[in-house]
Amino acid sequence: MKLTPLFTRQDTEVISQEVLYQGFFRMEKLQLRHRTFAGDWTPVFTRELFERGQAVCVLLYDPALDCVVLTEQFRAGALGDERSPWLLELVAGMVEPGEQYEQVARREALEEAGCAVGQLLPICHYWVSPGGTSEWVQLYCALIDSAPLGGLHGLDEEQEDIRLVTLSFTEAWQALQQGIINNAATIMALQWLKIQHHSLQTHNAPETP
Repeated sequence: MKLTPLFTRQDTEVISQEVLYQGFFRMEKLQLRHRTFAGDWTPVFTRELFERGQAVCVLLYDPALDCVVLTEQFRAGALGDERSPWLLELVAGMVEPGEQYEQVARREALEEAGCAVGQLLPICHYWVSPGGTSEWVQLYCALIDSAPLGGLHGLDEEQEDIRLVTLSFTEAWQALQQGIINNAATIMALQWLKIQHHSLQTHNAPETP
């Protein structure tokens, strides 16, 4: 079944756009309206938008050893996490102007994991929370050799303090089921790996570029 959207961008109208805050992130205030399913237009209404931009996340998977390499780092947004605000996550980074998604994946794998990535397998792309933020994520799986990876990574100028954690796929899946891995991108990537697991076992870890 092919799903064709009833409306497009042309069925919206932004009346005004105001920057409320500009720091590490940006918050905007929009006055807008859009067409309705009944055939009319909504009244003009207000929405605050957390302007986050585009991001890339990469699942580092070693098919030869059947393990994943995750990052562990502090997240301010998880301060309310009863277990810990240090989360197990994918390698990830924001897309800078002029960058392609695969470029970002390779750059962030080097910065956050010291990993030179060869083959990248697209998983999916998605809106993180479109009711309030513009953030859009491209997910990849990178087939790697995990043997030389480990230690601490990250850029001092970005206040990154990253520890690499290598888990067997079974351990990673159990951590997901137990709620230890509890962020969207990592959950989605591991669910994809669960589906693709058998076929990826036929891959050997590619040579690094």
